[in-house]
Amino acid sequence: MSDSPNSAVRRDGRLAPIMTSLSLALTASALLAATMAVRADAAPGSDGAAPAKLTGGTGTIYLASHAGRVAVIDEATEKLTADIPLKTGMPWAMHLSPDATRLYVQSADQEHFEVIDVASRQTLDTFTLSQGSTHIRALAFDVDPQNRFMVIVARETKKLIDRFEIGAPSFFQYDLKEHKVVKTLAWSADPEPAYYYLSLKFSPDGKFLYVFGNEILILDAASLQKVDSWDLALPNEPGLGRFDMASMDETYDEPGFFTALFTMDDPVQKRPLLVIGRVDLGGKSIDFFPIGPSQERGGVSFALGADRKHGYILVQAQEIRRYELWTIDMQSKRLQSKVEFDARPRMALRSSSNGQILYIYQAGNTIDLYDAAGFKYLRTITLDSDMMYNTFHVVPPRGQPRPPARPQP
Repeated sequence: MSDSPNSAVRRDGRLAPIMTSLSLALTASALLAATMAVRADAAPGSDGAAPAKLTGGTGTIYLASHAGRVAVIDEATEKLTADIPLKTGMPWAMHLSPDATRLYVQSADQEHFEVIDVASRQTLDTFTLSQGSTHIRALAFDVDPQNRFMVIVARETKKLIDRFEIGAPSFFQYDLKEHKVVKTLAWSADPEPAYYYLSLKFSPDGKFLYVFGNEILILDAASLQKVDSWDLALPNEPGLGRFDMASMDETYDEPGFFTALFTMDDPVQKRPLLVIGRVDLGGKSIDFFPIGPSQERGGVSFALGADRKHGYILVQAQEIRRYELWTIDMQSKRLQSKVEFDARPRMALRSSSNGQILYIYQAGNTIDLYDAAGFKYLRTITLDSDMMYNTFHVVPPRGQPRPPARPQP
């Protein structure tokens, strides 16, 4: 039976409001979808702008390479801005002076030294302690805060007609202004020092010299006589591998303090422990806390974050090319997290000048950049020559305030 004209009108009257509402709903839905699409295309910023690129700050990276140069890299642009040619050839080690005005470079023959002015990027001086057939090869060195005296631990080797005569290690105190050795003292501690497991540090007033090796010796800087000693050592067990001496850097420490990774014997468990020690160089005291048992094998590197609230330990795992990054909460003195990752066979790490990026470097011509908060890989800086061990330094801009701590995941 067909509908009457009146019933059709009533049906249309009922449907009209419904169709109008449906049309409005579809229109609103389309607008919402378009808005969401626009937001999806934009980067996750409240104003739709792309997020700022995470960089290491506005400092400068200095590192020496196999090419016989010191590369200068701008942290903000991550670009090479200068090359400083070395007059003494391929480098072996490089120290930054406490006032960040000079670089002291030891050459690969371990006999020659070069002094570079950071501001002008020019060589100020070159010298050697070797003379004629007598070769003096340095195991470790440091320069006092006044940039006047360098103390060197070295071996003296004499070339004879039929052989080389290798002497015992000694301390040499060298006057950088007068260009002469003013004091020599035989090494008396046991055992004798070795490459990669020895470091020297002056106190901020230049009165004491700290010798970090199989134990920590404190010497009077003028007489080189022993004042005190502590039963802590660098991580130098045979199975632990090469310790990154370049990580023994006080750039981010408070003036007069020095934070580094050491080992000590657990008196209860009778096993070596990894500990983080904060040395008061002027007060001849140390505050330390344990992190865990010393690793059975593999290399290890430590870096203090620029905010001093976090420390980072790079530990080689049981397999080659497998590493772990340990994040240390320095305030609560505890291990905060561990992240395992694949990487090159030998590595070291440093914190950027703003503390937001970790630089992974060494044994190659690349520097890998990771976000310090969560250790996410960001990108890689590639150089034209392999870098040398113990030559990586980050110099913050002068007058830069201490960066605030970033939340860690």
